[in-house]
Amino acid sequence: MAGRQGVAVPPRRWGGLWRAVVTLGILTVVATLLTGCIRSVHGRAVSIYDDPFKVAGLPTTSGLSGPRPDVPDALLRPSNTDGGEIDHLAMNAIEDIETFWRGEYPADFQGDFVPVTKLVSWSSRAPHSQDVEFCADTTYRLDNAAYCGLDHSIGWDRTMLLPSVQDTFGKMSVVMVLAHEYGHAIQSIAKLVNRKTPTIVKEQQADCFAGAFMRSVAQGNSKHFRINTSDGLNAVLATTVAIRDRNPEDPESVHGSAFERVTAVQIGFTDGPKGCKAIDMHEIEHRRGNLPQTNNGDPAHGEGNIDQAALENLARAMAVIMPMDKQPKFTYGTAKMNCRNGADTEPVTYCPATGTIGTDLTALRQRGAADTDEQDGLPIRVTGVYTAYIVFISRYALAVQHAAGQELTGAKTGLRAACLSGVITAKLADPSRSGAAGGITLSSADIDEAISGLLSDGLAASDTDGKTVPSGFSRVDAFRAGVLGNQQTCAARYS
Repeated sequence: MAGRQGVAVPPRRWGGLWRAVVTLGILTVVATLLTGCIRSVHGRAVSIYDDPFKVAGLPTTSGLSGPRPDVPDALLRPSNTDGGEIDHLAMNAIEDIETFWRGEYPADFQGDFVPVTKLVSWSSRAPHSQDVEFCADTTYRLDNAAYCGLDHSIGWDRTMLLPSVQDTFGKMSVVMVLAHEYGHAIQSIAKLVNRKTPTIVKEQQADCFAGAFMRSVAQGNSKHFRINTSDGLNAVLATTVAIRDRNPEDPESVHGSAFERVTAVQIGFTDGPKGCKAIDMHEIEHRRGNLPQTNNGDPAHGEGNIDQAALENLARAMAVIMPMDKQPKFTYGTAKMNCRNGADTEPVTYCPATGTIGTDLTALRQRGAADTDEQDGLPIRVTGVYTAYIVFISRYALAVQHAAGQELTGAKTGLRAACLSGVITAKLADPSRSGAAGGITLSSADIDEAISGLLSDGLAASDTDGKTVPSGFSRVDAFRAGVLGNQQTCAARYS
């Protein structure tokens, strides 16, 4: 409906304002996304990270994330509230988001900041006789959150959507959803968009504005909330993955893939609102690169058997894409290598001493089991075949580093592995660039599966001891750098 902008939710469970798609996206490594010293490597702007434990210039922190204790609730009250926990959480979020924009808006936009004038809470479980009006429409069975441009209002379902987000990813993810909706309000106030603006631009720009607010929270500037830059920020980004668009053939694909949405949040977190203003259709298409935007007519959406034959095919493709003088040996019975200079990283282990990559096929299949459309609620992780393949690829990336005489332990080793895995992934997605990819093709869901794994346990961004940086933000950033870069990009960035 015109005038209403909502958060994407999985179509299997939620009947909200917008349905979801997987539109595969790849981010160009552009200077506006990067922190620290910038230089050009083979025509690409890259960031040189002196400290891989920093997150967009902030220290990587652990500790508590969520509401601050002993802080009075906001005095704001939405219409139709039940006075419950979700509405209190939402109002505290709205107050802090509004406070952020009161201070930030004059620095980035012309004109005056105009706070949202109306807030509406409803229950999508309520009978039709108890529905209320939001944005000139009924809230009956409306399990969503949205901004309405007709009356400059924000509304949310307090019984289905927000509780599901909270139960799966924590309270800060509810704050993230509302920060996204307030991002749409900022677009309206600042007149950044109009009726002709593609919806995907509006949505990713709103993601970006939410990322800008989250940085402020991470810096300790929020009255009601705090977030650490390790597992706390990881959970917020994982929320974006879970509510991504899922079906690239759906004509209502309006939000973008997990990779696109996570990237948009990272732009805001890194560069603030000024970076968000630069998001338009040209920018989105530029960072999508050459990776597939559809499922290539594959009804299985790229899912298939994880067996020895498939991995041997992948190994041959990697040898063409990223050759070495001496290729590693591959075994497929176990990942327990008892390596004298490396730990077991099941389900796939690289042992430098023997030059062997060992795979536990059963464990790898379990890792690559696809999340099903029948599961309840939001998926904690988006999984599938490429969730498994990216780990296999990353162990090959360690062998590449060994052949280049690079260190095999430490934070930069793991980030180089993620970066090199991005290089290989991009070439697998575009066989014409690699010369040969063993007949392997990627579907539009594959990158989202890789991103989800990088955010959850980061095994694909680990060194030969299985250690990785605690920031999923940094792990995804490394993978993204490789997708549109090359081996030299990865070496220069994580030298």
